[in-house]
Amino acid sequence: MTVRTRFAPSPTGYLHVGGARTALFSWAYARHFGGTFVLRIEDTDLERSTPEAVQAIIEGMEWLGLHHDEGPFYQMQRMDRYREVIGQMLEAGTAYYCYSSPEEVEAMRERQRAAGEKPRYDGTWRPEPGKTLPAIPEGRKPVVRFRNPTEGDVTWVDVVKGSITISNRELDDLVIARPDGTPTYNFCVAVDDSDMKITHVIRGDDHVNNTPRQINILQALGATLPHYGHLPMILGTDGEKLSKRHGAVSVMDYPAQGYLPEAMLNYLARLGWSHGDDEVFSMEQFTQWFDLDHLTKSPAQFNPEKLDWLNNHYIKQADNTRLAALVRPVMEGLGAQFENAPDLTTVIALMKERVNTLNELAVAAMLFYRQPAPDAALLEQHLTDAIKPALAQYVEQLKTVAWSKEALSATLKEVLAAHKLKMPQLAMPLRLLITGQLQTPSIDAVVELFGREVVLARLGKNI
Repeated sequence: MTVRTRFAPSPTGYLHVGGARTALFSWAYARHFGGTFVLRIEDTDLERSTPEAVQAIIEGMEWLGLHHDEGPFYQMQRMDRYREVIGQMLEAGTAYYCYSSPEEVEAMRERQRAAGEKPRYDGTWRPEPGKTLPAIPEGRKPVVRFRNPTEGDVTWVDVVKGSITISNRELDDLVIARPDGTPTYNFCVAVDDSDMKITHVIRGDDHVNNTPRQINILQALGATLPHYGHLPMILGTDGEKLSKRHGAVSVMDYPAQGYLPEAMLNYLARLGWSHGDDEVFSMEQFTQWFDLDHLTKSPAQFNPEKLDWLNNHYIKQADNTRLAALVRPVMEGLGAQFENAPDLTTVIALMKERVNTLNELAVAAMLFYRQPAPDAALLEQHLTDAIKPALAQYVEQLKTVAWSKEALSATLKEVLAAHKLKMPQLAMPLRLLITGQLQTPSIDAVVELFGREVVLARLGKNI
């Protein structure tokens, strides 16, 4: 059997974190077995589906690097196929026309609720041997209903939840085509999974109730059933369903906030799946390791601090040229002046150890790309009369010293010893005068990066 998985989002909004995890697991399972990953856009909800949402989904998949092998297929482009199958089902007797109005259906459900019964369609128009159907109301367009089995159970072994059984008595004859002929969700999904020969359906557990309906339709079509796996939902840190109040839930919010795709993928992979105690791994390792046996049954909790930790790891590992290309547009938005300034890749190498996001990296790197504006009170506090002679000697020696971190460090220590000062006493005013701030990497590294001309110009004004 060739493994064929699918990711089938509805384009009614952005690609959210839960959807991205579903896509990742489906993609990884196909990759693990050398199978096929299908992207299908379930866009039959015409009132809520938008081209912008389709684009957001595709952009999110591209950013994550979850490239599909087939598709994207759009359900709205498959209407002729759905109508063909509905015609076949009507002819085979596995579907029938129902002329009950919405008001009549609601009235029958109200009667059932009042009687303490589960509300469901009562089969008024369901053909049965020896049954006389009502007269067709004049001018009323029918829906098409699936003739659901009335006896027995639907049972499947869910790869996440284990064996699940639903009695057919719990399921009514669902509508598979509306009065205007457009097909409904569960019907389209079943036809698509059959036509596309999907072998494994991995999706969120909010779809569990749809599964028995889709299984019955697939069986009516004589199709091979896929294996189903329903992933528990992702919760926020408060134990509630992940939502906007917990922060970003759209995948494309994360690149805007300075996260790397490899960090996001690594993090999503650990939300509901594990490989021993491994926390950090590449996508190559993930696809080698990934199986359905180690998916957890309990909900996963989204921890932003853990994502930050992973992002910090991947920033430190990333190529500096790549990071510079990602950070530069952010810095330009902050007003960075790159002319006659240190090489950005060199600055990135110095600054990236201490940040969790690319946005933090951009802000940190700005100290090399803007004119310093030290606070007057801080200058008065740190640049005292006792320090100025040492500063003057340091400036004088900077004019001829070899411009390397090692030589600059030795020069600074020599000046400190000559004036019997401790490192912070001179390093703090140097930081203020050169960068405008007190928090920087080691002062000798900062001085080296700025270069002799800039450092002498900025220090010389205050001697």
